[in-house]
Amino acid sequence: MAPVTGQFTMAQAINQALRDAMTEDPNVVVFGEDVGPYGGVFTVTEGLTAQFGEDRCFDSPLAESGIVGTAVGMAMYGMRPVVEMQFDAFAYPAFEQITSHVAKMRNRTRGKVALPMVIRIPYGGGIGGVEHHGDSSEAYYTHTPGLTVVTPGTTADAYSLLRAAIDCPDPVVFMEPKSRYWSRAELDLVRTDLSEALVRRQGKDVTLIAYGSTVQTALETAEAATEEGWDVEVVDLRTLTPLDEDTVCASVRKTGRAVVVHESSMFGGYGAEVVATVTEKCFHWLAAPVLRVGGFDVPYPPKDLEEHQLPHPDRILDTIARLQWEEA
Repeated sequence: MAPVTGQFTMAQAINQALRDAMTEDPNVVVFGEDVGPYGGVFTVTEGLTAQFGEDRCFDSPLAESGIVGTAVGMAMYGMRPVVEMQFDAFAYPAFEQITSHVAKMRNRTRGKVALPMVIRIPYGGGIGGVEHHGDSSEAYYTHTPGLTVVTPGTTADAYSLLRAAIDCPDPVVFMEPKSRYWSRAELDLVRTDLSEALVRRQGKDVTLIAYGSTVQTALETAEAATEEGWDVEVVDLRTLTPLDEDTVCASVRKTGRAVVVHESSMFGGYGAEVVATVTEKCFHWLAAPVLRVGGFDVPYPPKDLEEHQLPHPDRILDTIARLQWEEA
């Protein structure tokens, strides 16, 4: 396959990943609501039906539980289905299928039956969506053993991580930050491994731990922090489960301080697990408690109030300022 390079949006990168996977493996099929000729509400599947036909990329009924249940059967018989939930909160009707069957099939069959399937979930805020069109549901899936949960923070990772997810012999929940679908960057068609975090920016004073849409927010915060004299390191988790503890802890042990950033509500959120892990494994290196910046403990607000719910650099800088800067 000839290399494709140049400027891509995240949506185009995901489209290219699906296109390449379907070209290489005839067992890869894509289906969900409006993903066929229409090309998806975010144009992520645009052109796939025209290229591969309605047997490979097709529309499903408006029944998320049926979408996932059908994918389970297909994966059991050797196919590699990639299904789309269209919006984060639309996935909840399929939650029982995901937690009771998708996550447990390998364990239930003592390893005899694998489910190589990907559940794509556009998630998060930042697009001014109405109710049920903006949510951060990652903690529900990371709490479920048997699921690998991935979320790209960059356009390049949207391609490489989705290719890795489709290749994975076990089910992957692939959470796509909607607010970054139109972010544009260079794209090299490289492959990567799941469960590897990356240090996006080197620093020595404090570590910002982010994922999905908040990776760019953390990088913007790190640049703004230089005006305060703070040298901020940014770690992009990329895979939420399994968590790359080695990369995260190596960064925190270097800086001695950490802030976890995510869109979802704070109480019981994924960030709490990261804080607990860092505290347990880096306690003697910490100069201050590990803090969090996240959404408030309310349902996602309407679009006119959404900016107050989502983390932004000013809130993160205020949180960094709460850390004690004297030597412990």
